Amino acid sequence: MTTPVRRHLASSPFAAEPEPTIEEYSVGDQVCHDAHGIGRVVNQEASAVTVDFRGQHLRITSPYRKLAKL
Repeated sequence: MTTPVRRHLASSPFAAEPEPTIEEYSVGDQVCHDAHGIGRVVNQEASAVTVDFRGQHLRITSPYRKLAKL
């Protein structure tokens, strides 16, 4: 179940939440994952990347919340 996106009203006294920036990855980038450690991007798709973590290939979909470029 997904959380509905809250619409910001122009008349609201509260600031709008900033849009999350989705990082771009390319083949060969070295990355770090919170649970799997350090790996290297081996395949790039429109909304996912495949990362090699020492022989284990994982497909990670966008947005890449637990993935950081090194």
